[in-house]
Amino acid sequence: MIRLLYFAWVREAIGKDGEAVDPPADVADVAALVAWLAARGGGYAEALADPARLRAAVDQTFAPLSTPIAGVGEIALFPPVTGG
Repeated sequence: MIRLLYFAWVREAIGKDGEAVDPPADVADVAALVAWLAARGGGYAEALADPARLRAAVDQTFAPLSTPIAGVGEIALFPPVTGG
């Protein structure tokens, strides 16, 4: 089971700030997880349609979408962070 956290417009589109999921075995990395979630439709499809607009943190460390998810406890998905 992986705990997912959603932030900013990702959270708003999906309609919740997180959930626990058990993805199928063929979902091996963050990018595949995003695609699997987007296939749920609705807010998921809206929020996750363009993975290039997403950033991820895997077990609280920034990570590329190519990061494997085997053994991971938590993944956060959010838009790019900008400073000011």
